[in-house]
Amino acid sequence: MPEFADAYGVAIVYDVYEPEGTPRGVVQVLHGVGEHAGRYAALADELAAAGWVVYADDHRGHGRTGMRQHGTAEKLGRLGVGGHRAAVAAVRQLSEHIRAERPGLPLVLLGHSWGSFLAQILFDRHPGAYDAVVLVGSSLRWPGSLNAGDLNARWKTPEANGVEWLSTDEAVQRAFLADPLTVDVPLAKLFGVADTLRLVGRPRRGLRREAGADVPVLLLVGRDDSVGGPRSVHRLADAYRRRAGLSDVTVHVYDGRHEILNEPVQGEVRSDIVAWLDARFPAAV
Repeated sequence: MPEFADAYGVAIVYDVYEPEGTPRGVVQVLHGVGEHAGRYAALADELAAAGWVVYADDHRGHGRTGMRQHGTAEKLGRLGVGGHRAAVAAVRQLSEHIRAERPGLPLVLLGHSWGSFLAQILFDRHPGAYDAVVLVGSSLRWPGSLNAGDLNARWKTPEANGVEWLSTDEAVQRAFLADPLTVDVPLAKLFGVADTLRLVGRPRRGLRREAGADVPVLLLVGRDDSVGGPRSVHRLADAYRRRAGLSDVTVHVYDGRHEILNEPVQGEVRSDIVAWLDARFPAAV
């Protein structure tokens, strides 16, 4: 499996999914907290079948990267030296590697949950570096819009397993708990106070001007997502329109909880992502 060393010497492991024939672009997938890139294989396969190269890394402290970094599953999810700033920088480093390896191809940043927050931060800092942004299970990263409490609170019963907030599918819940590369620990406990506060922010003013183009943004969320939910995602969309000056901002709300890519509607979600990309990056004829 390919890897690269970040600024602190941590080996960041990633996967590459290749399409048949000439690729039409690249999608860089950013996973959420406590999980890993392998949980996005179905999405990556569908994108590759549609002609997209997919790069998906295990972020700092997570998955295969985390196992090599810490040497034990007990520390998975902990970012290590450099903290959240280093995690953001490593994702940006992979973006630069993709640009060097796939020159001339459009680069789409697709993030889920914490991965969507990383994508928001990167888009704010480097608005001209990405040709489109897709945010799944995201939220406006602002007090009152982002749930900082118990994400499983509304599903708490004596029989609760603690991850009902992820999906309505009990098989998905069981698989998450059984996965040796996932952890069910709140983000704030994994990251600490300082790094958790670094997640707070809003889309920059004038992003369209800074990017030199009207970068399209797609926001996808479950109706019962306890991280932010539809109200928060609509606020985020409004911020991209009003603060950032973007006009191509689309919101889709689906039946389901946080992981709409692991809900019964997952096929529809994947198809909607591909169709949205098709409309903005048509295949060569």
